[in-house]
Amino acid sequence: MTALTNLRVIEIGSAAAASYCARMFADFGAHVTKIEPPAGDALRHTAPFTPNGASAWFVFLNAGKSSRVTQPGDAVALASLLKDCDVLIDGRGVDGADCPAIDLDAIRAANPGLIHIEMSWFGHEGPYNDFQMSDVVCRALAGLNKLTGPDDGPPIAQPDFQTGIFAGLWGYIAATSALVARQQTGLGRALQLSIYESCIAIGEYLMFESWSKGEVMQRIGVNRFWPTFPVGIYETKDGWLGVTTVTPAQWMAFCDMLGLTDLRDDATLTMGVDRLQRIAFVEDQFIPRLKDKTALEWFAEGLKRKIPIVPVPSVADVIASDERRVRGAIVPVSIGDESGVMPGSMSRLRGTPPQAGGKAPAVGEEQGRRAPARIATTGNGEARELPLQGVRVVDFSMGWAGPLCTRTLADLGADVIKIESIQYADWWRGVDRRDAYIRGREYEKVPRFSMMNRNKRGVTLDLSRPAGVALAKRLVESSDIVVDNYSVDVLPKLGLGYDVLSKIKPSLVMMSMSAFGSGSAFRDCRAYGSTLEQGSGVPSVVGEPDGPPTMQHTAFGDPTGGLNGASAVLTALLHARATGQGQVIDLSQIECMIPYAAPWIVAHAFDGNEPTRYGNAHPDHAPHGCFPCKADNSWIAIAVTSDAMWPKLATTIGFANDASLATAQGRRARDGEIAAAIRAWTAAREADAAMTELQAAGVAAGVLRAPIEMLGDAQLQARHFVQQVDRDFIGRHPEPSLPFRAGDRPYPVRAAAPTLGQHNADVLKGVLGLSDSEYDALLRDAIIGTEVPLPNATVPTTPTAR
Repeated sequence: MTALTNLRVIEIGSAAAASYCARMFADFGAHVTKIEPPAGDALRHTAPFTPNGASAWFVFLNAGKSSRVTQPGDAVALASLLKDCDVLIDGRGVDGADCPAIDLDAIRAANPGLIHIEMSWFGHEGPYNDFQMSDVVCRALAGLNKLTGPDDGPPIAQPDFQTGIFAGLWGYIAATSALVARQQTGLGRALQLSIYESCIAIGEYLMFESWSKGEVMQRIGVNRFWPTFPVGIYETKDGWLGVTTVTPAQWMAFCDMLGLTDLRDDATLTMGVDRLQRIAFVEDQFIPRLKDKTALEWFAEGLKRKIPIVPVPSVADVIASDERRVRGAIVPVSIGDESGVMPGSMSRLRGTPPQAGGKAPAVGEEQGRRAPARIATTGNGEARELPLQGVRVVDFSMGWAGPLCTRTLADLGADVIKIESIQYADWWRGVDRRDAYIRGREYEKVPRFSMMNRNKRGVTLDLSRPAGVALAKRLVESSDIVVDNYSVDVLPKLGLGYDVLSKIKPSLVMMSMSAFGSGSAFRDCRAYGSTLEQGSGVPSVVGEPDGPPTMQHTAFGDPTGGLNGASAVLTALLHARATGQGQVIDLSQIECMIPYAAPWIVAHAFDGNEPTRYGNAHPDHAPHGCFPCKADNSWIAIAVTSDAMWPKLATTIGFANDASLATAQGRRARDGEIAAAIRAWTAAREADAAMTELQAAGVAAGVLRAPIEMLGDAQLQARHFVQQVDRDFIGRHPEPSLPFRAGDRPYPVRAAAPTLGQHNADVLKGVLGLSDSEYDALLRDAIIGTEVPLPNATVPTTPTAR
């Protein structure tokens, strides 16, 4: 049985984000119909291709769906489908060519339970709204490209398949949260999603750190990232190795492993921020040593020393992994007479698992079971401003990934109770335990913690002692969801495993968000968001053809894991609310990264050829890349996405056009000449002026923004995306919004992040009904509290996360 079997979903328009969102519904058994024009979705013509000419990207995005052809003028046929559907995923805001017109007001009147999620690049308003767009231009404007690549440039434009994943995840979260509300109210919801804003979650940590630290983030080289070093990929005797050292203990263990005692003992290199100042010196010491052993041998050594290092797999390695196949991260797929594999659903629901693969349809091909009969929606008919009102979440997570998952639920109205302890507070408050840091309560002054934990209530419980565990169990009894991102064994060892908690609350949805998943051969490997990217296979398809596998982000795996976690718990919650049956979710954050390599995985599985690394080039668009502008370290991304766009660029930059350049293939043959002409033109202009001129001519172009620039971005300001919030110890500070909304304004930030134990009394007395004397005893015994004790205080500690 799958979780969404009784849902009917319609996908219209041509947008990768809409297709991925709909694919996620299909993975859990929803009957998904893709509406296409007679010539088929434009995404069917996106490289790379299978031997028979099918788009590998299209295959991945559309497995498990049926295709229905509608004529451009046949609004009646489309309306007849929509009157019986539960969810309409609408990509016409990206490309609505040849899609029939829709009278949405009439459809909503006939189908008041309809969930309509509309996707567009910019939400149909703001100064960028009329821009010509592409994936790379969107990511450039969203601050995701400028910090990746050689320090002297150009920045590396990552593969052109990422915004569809980001926005598709957000679209699914929006739609499933609306379905949760519909279970109670019977009412549908109309939502608008901005693909551009969907990208912000990937870089919001850097964006809001720059608010407090200023312009400290610069591009410092391939596989190098602020705020620590080393965080990168390095060559070994055989294979590539992902290395991350964050804590002083990890750095010293790394030096010990390599026999570099002088580096280990150099007090000026203890902290990552200090090593960043001496990159060349440090790399000169350890890079030669890494070539003494293979990546697998170093991995084994790292496990012994608890160092976050991991082999960097190729696409072929990912496909060949027995573990990935057993867990369903790699599943069978076919189209026509061809078959291979693709990334599966990363939401590992144990009770209602996703479908194990599927078939991508030919144009007009119906497949799978017949559409389920429409189930009349029931409920109290009372509209809710926030869809998850009435849902309670116990949040044991720390850092970035888990808190992003639960912050998303909180933003949508869930009552999220964050559990920390005074002995072991969330490490995103800071890992410094020196007296001055603790006495000054510096752990309350960290913007990243505030950004990731808004709209939550904060409680402290010492889970190393029976009294703390007993209180946690009582909270679970009145809750719907439990989330943790500890190592897989931590909560079970504390007596808080699913086997125990499900007996307390049979309808409980409990998610473990570990780095590699339970049962993984890598389960004992220490991991950060960087480790997840390094070990996912994605770096093997990023970067220059003759360069190393290339990372894109200091911690790409964290926000990706957080969004996948939110989608997984909402899927399980829908099932639990409908049936009363809870379940456990075994989320592997490293698997959540695999869809970013989906086109290459599918293509390689079908043809066996080694994937091509394009650098700043593109398999379909030419010219395509990042070009320098007048000011130092200013860049612009330009993508000619169609043959019709090329003459507009040529005229704008004064390039002599001729018939040989009418196709992308012809332009690619003269790529060096064209790129030189573009560079000469952009280098004479300020980046924003160049963007304005090119967009006015109808050319897709966008400035590569730095994280600090995003805070004043005109588009985000026009959309009120950056909200201002007051919090004790920090004062007034910016907060990002959700990238989708149900009206003219974003969902509000209702409360700042809690200070440590801020809501102890509210929750323990108000929710659990403790008396004043019981509460006071907990304070006296340090089961609860509101301040981190000084290092010399003798209080128990809880186990470490992830």
